[in-house]
Amino acid sequence: MSFQPVTVDRPAEAVPVEAPVESKPGRRRGPHAPQWLRLLWGNPKSRGGIIILSAMILLAIFGPWIATHNPTAFSLDARQSPSFHHLFGTTDQGVDIFSQVVVGARSSLVLGAAAAALATVLATVLGILAAYSGGVVDEVISFVTSVFLVIPTIPLLIVVSAYLKSSGGLTMILILGLTLWAFEARILRAQALSFRNRDFVLAAKVAGESTRRIIFSELIPNMISRIAAAFVLVFYVAILTAAGLEFLGLGDVNHVSWGMTMYWAQVNSTILQGEWWPSLFPGLALALTVVSLVFILAGIDEVSNPRLRSPKRKQGLTKRLGLALVGGNAAVRAHTEEDA
Repeated sequence: MSFQPVTVDRPAEAVPVEAPVESKPGRRRGPHAPQWLRLLWGNPKSRGGIIILSAMILLAIFGPWIATHNPTAFSLDARQSPSFHHLFGTTDQGVDIFSQVVVGARSSLVLGAAAAALATVLATVLGILAAYSGGVVDEVISFVTSVFLVIPTIPLLIVVSAYLKSSGGLTMILILGLTLWAFEARILRAQALSFRNRDFVLAAKVAGESTRRIIFSELIPNMISRIAAAFVLVFYVAILTAAGLEFLGLGDVNHVSWGMTMYWAQVNSTILQGEWWPSLFPGLALALTVVSLVFILAGIDEVSNPRLRSPKRKQGLTKRLGLALVGGNAAVRAHTEEDA
């Protein structure tokens, strides 16, 4: 007897079919601000400082178009008090003070930012290099830093500015940048010492990384919040110091800035003559800029330092700020997903 194989037809497996997803109308996602900016914007102090500083920056950018008169042209409208035609009044030579303030905003902010950038770069490189290298390098840099800390900054600037033939903007930037780096270098050196024996630095040493790569790829990214605070601090110190030197007559007399406007006000003895407006408005612009930078600095400290924050904002802000400054929005979203 022969048996024939019997084939049984199996039912075909059902292929899952995805149901069409209805597209829900939603808001179109536009470009987002950097995460570090959103963290600072969430702090009330830094938010107020950012608003004031942004207004000053816009004033500096569009100053030549906002100015109603030539900021250096003399006229017959001398010693005019604030009015509709001259919003901030005029000087003894008939120069419009409103035009001087809005045009001088650019030079004052650029000078302070450039001097702060130079001083911050010197402080960061020298301070971290001294902490990481140790030995003779640390002793030499610490000695130079101590010398600059002991020497009074303002008298030194007065002497150097008086003996220089040129007192233009570049000279002021170099003088301020080369004299305002020492106190921040000491702070950054102390923080870098705490990072020197961390696991990620020791791992980079074992891997054979060079000193330059360890400093710029390992240490500086982990100290970015302190470096940003150093820049803001030196920024407003540089603006105040530059205005003080110009007020003493050590700036370029042909240059339009807030300090030079106050210099000509005191040369013409405007306060003794009862003219309060030539000194008030440039001084007010200078004060608002410094106050905005102080608020931003306080916000950076509160965001990066848990001890200065309120209990509701303590959790995760320091790590998110560091991730935002180093890795951007993607790093912060990844960190948030891991916590979830």
